[in-house]
Amino acid sequence: MSQPSRVLDATDSASGGAVRLNRTLRLWNLIIIGMVVIQPTAPMGIYGVISNKAHGHVVTTILIAMIAMLFTAISYGRMARVYPSAGSAYTYVGQEIHSSLGYVVGWGMVMDYLLNPLICTAFCAKAAMNILPSISYYVWILIFAGFFTWVNLRGIKTSAKLNEALCGGMVIVVLIFIGSVVRTVWGVQHNPGYFTHPFYDPATFHAASLFAGTSVAVLTYIGFDAVSTLSEEVENPRRNILLATVLVCLIAGLLSGLEVYAAQLMWGSKPFPNDQVESAFALLSRQAGGAVLFQLINFTLLVANMGSGMGSQLAAGRLLYGMGRGNALPKSFFGAVDARNRVPRNNILAVGAFAFFVAGILEFFAGRLGGGAYEIGAEALNFGAFIAFIGVNAAALVHHLRQEKKTLGGMVVPVLGCTICGFIWIHLSHPALWLGTIWMVAGITFGAFRTRGFKAELVSFDIPPDEA
Repeated sequence: MSQPSRVLDATDSASGGAVRLNRTLRLWNLIIIGMVVIQPTAPMGIYGVISNKAHGHVVTTILIAMIAMLFTAISYGRMARVYPSAGSAYTYVGQEIHSSLGYVVGWGMVMDYLLNPLICTAFCAKAAMNILPSISYYVWILIFAGFFTWVNLRGIKTSAKLNEALCGGMVIVVLIFIGSVVRTVWGVQHNPGYFTHPFYDPATFHAASLFAGTSVAVLTYIGFDAVSTLSEEVENPRRNILLATVLVCLIAGLLSGLEVYAAQLMWGSKPFPNDQVESAFALLSRQAGGAVLFQLINFTLLVANMGSGMGSQLAAGRLLYGMGRGNALPKSFFGAVDARNRVPRNNILAVGAFAFFVAGILEFFAGRLGGGAYEIGAEALNFGAFIAFIGVNAAALVHHLRQEKKTLGGMVVPVLGCTICGFIWIHLSHPALWLGTIWMVAGITFGAFRTRGFKAELVSFDIPPDEA
């Protein structure tokens, strides 16, 4: 008869030692998890929006956004070398600038990391209803939220192996799409600028439109920072987190650029009708490969969101663990580790429950709120993400300025990262800014209550050893 698993807090002991997360991931595992959270198919869902805003220059916006996000990725990697902690940006800002600011950044990240599993659960439910419409939306969200939770409770290695399979499948579909485009355009006579217009078309190029498209294209990379929350479960974190974070951004950018380049060869720079913007990539797939490719792309987007939902729930559990261990959240619940699988079980269950109940509530009130769970969640997702990005760049700059040996690159990278992310953040949609502000006010109020008006120390930080 198997023994029931025990849940221990970070200071409890099993076999005489503190119970920590299981340090088994390698560089390759990190890259795969990061790619699945971002999704190798990330630009497909927003392709039509970017194309209309940038007048067809989707490839250029994707590549510009990649360069912009690489600055922040480098800052994440540098800070992970100093603080290899599951708390990620929460720890970096709290240690380098101020513990209260670390708490504020962590609270913003919680919003981002809770909403990602929620919108993935909602999207998967809607997509599954297209296949089996007889099953209710509410049954589907229970199925997907339960499946994501079950996978992540089985341990980090199980999650990593499933992510590898999902990532491989998505890449194969992307290659099939690209192959279909090559077959379609092969041997057809084209004007001299046909193969360069996806990068620059003088007839439709406008700098303002290019920037508007780039502000949307940045969404392609949201989620790369999830890699840093796994710092306590990776071998040699001071090296591998930096490499994985930068490589995830780079690989995602190049793969996304190749996807949208192939798409633009099929469509050009003409605008999509308003009622076809969200399904633009699927329509292109039908043009390139017929009904079979159309259905394959639709199914792949479902699988992609399943992978992203599992990966973001995985990261959310680690962030909440880092904050719980530091007393930013109730330690007895959020700072606990399951002794058998060495995962933050309470946090994974809480994130799964949140995704299920809130996805159901938002859908129930969709008419009054002006959109379903997916639309509303997607609006607010970037608010918390960019608070974390700004905070990490600021922490990297402060850390570098404290060093005896200073370099121009050490200052320029975080300054550019902070400036770009700050500009994007203040230009988020009004619903996102309102929802984000309400969330932050609630978090600051909670922090004030826990510290009696910030008179007591808000949080503490526990940086684990590199090997465990």
